[in-house]
Amino acid sequence: MKDEGTSADILLKTYQTEQGLLAAAADEDLVGSTFEEDGVKLDVDEEFYGGEPSTREEVGDVLRQAATANLVGERTVEAGVESGEIDSDIVLEVEGVPHAQMVRL
Repeated sequence: MKDEGTSADILLKTYQTEQGLLAAAADEDLVGSTFEEDGVKLDVDEEFYGGEPSTREEVGDVLRQAATANLVGERTVEAGVESGEIDSDIVLEVEGVPHAQMVRL
């Protein structure tokens, strides 16, 4: 059985931007999917989110350094909330899929 806390079931990709580090992370099984609800479209694009397999702890470490972040999926968003970098009150759901964005000012 997989250990949810340490298994690498999240894909994480980072980008260096003029505003600083951008982190894009998604549950591995959602990458390549598109979700739509009430005029909101969430495209979990493989090019943008298709990074390296990462643990929840690794996601938290990157979020602590990131200026901006996009997180998709239950495991990924939970990792952000558990790290203290994502407020659970700002998590949206599109077709039941959790999505959170972070911008550090």
